[in-house]
Amino acid sequence: MADDTVVLATRNAAKLRELSRILTTEGPSRPQVALAGLDAFPGAPEVPETGATFEENALLKARAIAAYTKLPAVADDSGLCVDALSGMPGVLSARWAGGHGDDQANLDLVLAQVADVPQARLGARFVCAAALVVPAADDGTSREWVVTRQVEGQLTRVPRGAGGFGYDPIFVPDGFEQTTAEMSPEAKDAISHRGRAFRALAPFIAEGLRAGLDRLASLVQALPGERYPPGRFGHVQLPRKALPPRGRNRTRGHLPAGR
Repeated sequence: MADDTVVLATRNAAKLRELSRILTTEGPSRPQVALAGLDAFPGAPEVPETGATFEENALLKARAIAAYTKLPAVADDSGLCVDALSGMPGVLSARWAGGHGDDQANLDLVLAQVADVPQARLGARFVCAAALVVPAADDGTSREWVVTRQVEGQLTRVPRGAGGFGYDPIFVPDGFEQTTAEMSPEAKDAISHRGRAFRALAPFIAEGLRAGLDRLASLVQALPGERYPPGRFGHVQLPRKALPPRGRNRTRGHLPAGR
């Protein structure tokens, strides 16, 4: 693999196409990167999503794939959080009906669970955490970043649309009448939780490949926003103008101890 390769930690063809679109359309000033999915790495591990949060699961997958491939790895964990279900399916979205990745069964179960819920209480949101892990440098220190974004909306009573995947056919974003499954890929990317998360992560990927690990670390430190006490985890909040108008979105950079 070339030095400018970034591994996307997924075998989901629909997700790979979506992430590739987002990460390769960030403008002419961004250096082009070579993107590879896990199918390019026979024997790459299947990483269990054992974290309690989207951020934990995204980092688990990115760490494992970076360690296996020795290349920068990007992973995400995302899901649907329904108000009437106390925020569930949440991190269990991909296996809500029992088996992992059975989109139709998961969707049908959610609709059955909210069948008696008034329409006014069918608020929901898609949440996505996207993580970048750059493998250990000569000093043995890896670099990690994770960003979280979301999009608010409402559930429909019946599925609509043939595009997208997962719960897209039953989710209507605020301000729209279409479900995300009825939107064009470009329209969905522009407003989706995953689109927002990967656009927020893209500058870190681009700068890391252009200028190396030291520059990437300094980029995180240079971002404006509230600073927390130094330690293993340095938290950085993006400028408010860069955030979607609703939801609790954040960027978190993991830096080596003492930075």
